[in-house]
Amino acid sequence: MLVLSRKKNESIVINDSISIVVVEIRGDKVRLGVEAPKDVTVHRKEVYDAIKSFDLKHEVASDGHLSSENSSENGT
Repeated sequence: MLVLSRKKNESIVINDSISIVVVEIRGDKVRLGVEAPKDVTVHRKEVYDAIKSFDLKHEVASDGHLSSENSSENGT
């Protein structure tokens, strides 16, 4: 994991097309702004995990078992 220090209004760039900007620092909270192309989805980690969990449960429920493709992605 790369760990960076940034101050308010400073940013980092990922892959030439995604910028993360420190918008505000208040106490123990940091507000970040994300600029990314429209075809790049951006979610908070807990939302991403919930989406993945829902998708996995839905797939299992719809066909009764995991496909081999999903099994290899999830390390099972």
